[in-house]
Amino acid sequence: MRRFISAVILGLLLVLPVAARPFIVLVYNVENLFDADAKALFEDYQPARYSRQHVLTKMENITRVVAKFENGRGPDIILFQEIEQDQSNAEAVPDYAAILQRYAGTTIGEMLGAKFSAEIADLPAEALLLKTFADHGLTGYNVARGENVRGAGSRHALAQKCVVFTRFPVKRAVSHPTLDARAIQEVEVEVDGAPLYLFNNHWKSGAGNADTEKARIANARTLRTRLDEILQADPHADIIIGGDFNSQYNQKTRYRQMKETGLNDVLGSQGNELAVRGPKRDLYNLWFELPSEERGSDTYQGEWGTLMQLIISRGLYDYRGVQYVDDSFGVAKIPGLNLDDKGLPIRWSFDGPAGSGFSDHLPVYAKFLTVTNNQPSRYISLRSPSEDTGLASVNKIDYGKIDLAKVALTFDQLPPGQSFRHDAFKGKIIRVVGEVGRSSRLTVVVRNDVYDIWSYDRDLLTKLRAKWKEGETARFYGEINQYKGRWQFIIRDASWVK
Repeated sequence: MRRFISAVILGLLLVLPVAARPFIVLVYNVENLFDADAKALFEDYQPARYSRQHVLTKMENITRVVAKFENGRGPDIILFQEIEQDQSNAEAVPDYAAILQRYAGTTIGEMLGAKFSAEIADLPAEALLLKTFADHGLTGYNVARGENVRGAGSRHALAQKCVVFTRFPVKRAVSHPTLDARAIQEVEVEVDGAPLYLFNNHWKSGAGNADTEKARIANARTLRTRLDEILQADPHADIIIGGDFNSQYNQKTRYRQMKETGLNDVLGSQGNELAVRGPKRDLYNLWFELPSEERGSDTYQGEWGTLMQLIISRGLYDYRGVQYVDDSFGVAKIPGLNLDDKGLPIRWSFDGPAGSGFSDHLPVYAKFLTVTNNQPSRYISLRSPSEDTGLASVNKIDYGKIDLAKVALTFDQLPPGQSFRHDAFKGKIIRVVGEVGRSSRLTVVVRNDVYDIWSYDRDLLTKLRAKWKEGETARFYGEINQYKGRWQFIIRDASWVK
């Protein structure tokens, strides 16, 4: 398995051309990063649940993840999704540099705390994030934010937008309205004199839903139309396409009930790496760089998903302008930070006075460099070019492989009088030894506290109901959580009962 720390934190362990200018592109859905103005289209982000302290926690946690790249400096290009579309009367195009200068002597903690003002409340979420970055030494970014435009026929107001942070000069930025989704953001940057096109996407949600796939097909057509314009003018244009496509990399084969898919059929995302050298396939999906069992950046119903994508054009394989670094694609799985004890993403939680967590999506990234050879007809050599077999690969989360004895907490570790019924322990695996309770629900009593016992495996839950009788001792490992106000232990796998 590719190790995040060795691959990114320790830098590029490659022999690069003398003129090479290496950089990283990160794609990060930050799960509803909203500002502090108390005006939001989503009910969850009203002041009663989303305080300024919650805002600060989200800003700080995103920064902690980004700072794991480039020895704390952060990637040179970041494509963000799910940043709030500002609902206040903020200026149409903020002067982000002026905002940083204005608050240079004030920390983001002070801005959202004792020094909070109406002026700060008026700042959009991306400006607050930029300030948080600056406080932690991640500086030099230009900001391009997606516009609040919608495609014809779109039915809902937009609560979120796409935003690009880049240290490279921005030559052009435009937002392409599309059906029932955030505008597709196009940002052209200049990398050592070479043009690089960035496309930041957040397509219609509902990956497995054939009805919503119609909207994603429309989203794909919006993007494909613009790509064709660029590639017709220059078949070797350097193009990086990223974002949350709400589609699996193998959407066509994973959901066979869909006769046409946006990602694979309309956009043309595919996994034959050598095929991009020919005239028919001009895009390559970087998920194919990883072994099939490592493909996953989000989870749903016990499966890994690949909604986050990085797709590149044939121009990234030649010797002109920007070039992809072979086999550099990865998922930012950072143990002890954005992963829980089960190796799954720690998503955002409103619980507690400050909230906690990161995002329901893990970021994906890849490395690039610049070359001065100016040879668009010459392609880089590949160590092990991938082939798209067309097989549907679904990665189940294997809870049985978790080293329970290593990660589990025990009640003996708690000081007298304390309980695991606390927000700080949510998602933790606990070794449970207790008495089966008296209830129509399956429950266990430990230190006079009653916990529900639950499993998403209905057959396992039925067996446990038959096995454990009232008053008997139950022994198992359970993930502690809360559902509708009731504390519970979730048994994720039959191997957890022992």
